[in-house]
Amino acid sequence: MTQQIPMSPSARADRAESHDHTLEIAPDLAYQRHAIVNVVYWGTPLAGDRNWVLIDAGIMGSMSAIERAATERFGPGARPDPIVLTHGHFDHVGVLEDLAEKWDVPVYAHALEASYLNGRATYPPPDPGVGGGLIALSSSLFPTAPVDVGSRLRLLPEDGSVPPMPGWKWLHTPGHAPGHVSFWREADRSLIVGDAFVTTAQESAYSVATQEPELHGPPKYFTPEGDKAGESVRKLAALEPELVVTGHGRAVRAGQMRAALQELALRFEDVAVPQGAIYTRHPARAEDGSAYRKP
Repeated sequence: MTQQIPMSPSARADRAESHDHTLEIAPDLAYQRHAIVNVVYWGTPLAGDRNWVLIDAGIMGSMSAIERAATERFGPGARPDPIVLTHGHFDHVGVLEDLAEKWDVPVYAHALEASYLNGRATYPPPDPGVGGGLIALSSSLFPTAPVDVGSRLRLLPEDGSVPPMPGWKWLHTPGHAPGHVSFWREADRSLIVGDAFVTTAQESAYSVATQEPELHGPPKYFTPEGDKAGESVRKLAALEPELVVTGHGRAVRAGQMRAALQELALRFEDVAVPQGAIYTRHPARAEDGSAYRKP
């Protein structure tokens, strides 16, 4: 059975890449690819210092590219208020500590991610046996150690608001990580999903390189709760978004994307949960503590 839900290139939401390699998909929304992962910039261009938000913090070595993009988009010396995380995996917090210190900004995340962001716990190890390609096979080399942003860490408000982003709500979308969240703006039906689902076969080096748009569940090698991941995709599909930017792959929009998302929700257990994999047999749960390992 196929493990992908293809979309034509017409589903892409981005059309023109700036010289700093950001791709604008709405007047106040852009993203930038760093090797295997995206970071997202929210805020009106040239809004100035503290009037924008960085969502996720890339991989190791991406600090200068993020700073250049921030300067280009928001003006010289612009710092975000704050940094907001979808979750704390290594490819989403690669330069978090350095940026938070240099910019002197708080970092917001879900309460169930806090232990991975204050140095107290590591994620469960990846499962390289999920299949799908070279990245999955090499995932045992990926770091799981926590970062520590110390007193800068803040918990997302329980009312679902995102403090510096009016009109946006955070949604708990676990499965890929215990405290994974997505961000939803109902006014224009925009959705920032992190790794709740992705638009490339993240297990495959070839797919990551070509970036052909196709819908997949979260990266299988780092998803310890397939059942919750499926519930999260169904929650997001029910929103019927118009625009989606994911943590991996290209941003996509409108009808074809929505149809593909509905199909992924319907067929999730068949196409996105690797049969016989470690965490399919033995999920790592926040509830029993198995999702949190000692550093």
